[in-house]
Amino acid sequence: MGVSGCGKTTIGKMLSAKLNWKYFEGDEYHPQENIEKMKNGIPLNDSDRKPWLLKLQYIINDALSKKVNIIITCSSLKESYRKILKVSNEVRFIYLKGSYSLIEKRMNERKDHFMKPGMLKSQFDALEEPTDAIIVDIDNSSENILIQILSKL
Repeated sequence: MGVSGCGKTTIGKMLSAKLNWKYFEGDEYHPQENIEKMKNGIPLNDSDRKPWLLKLQYIINDALSKKVNIIITCSSLKESYRKILKVSNEVRFIYLKGSYSLIEKRMNERKDHFMKPGMLKSQFDALEEPTDAIIVDIDNSSENILIQILSKL
């Protein structure tokens, strides 16, 4: 979890490959209306996010019922969002934490993503940092971030 541009997809895919767990990119489950809003620089509100969070909750419940380990990358910016997703004590959050300037730089370097750098402020404004997550500083290489996460899991 974390704001857009913090490296969720990169780290999620690496962690999935390392642990041999199925990976889900949370952004793929946004309704098209949400994607259009974000493409047009309009921040999502809680009611926009609710159907998306419920889809992710369904994926989590399905995996738990099948006793399958999965990784889902999604922003989970607010505590209320994480409460929707934490359907069991088996659900763990990993917070990829970084400074505004570092993440803005990364967002300016990436291509073809619907979330543009101008939306970053709204992400930081909405962010409620978790107190019960594995917290990893993203000012490291992807490999070092992966090592930190694995050591804390």
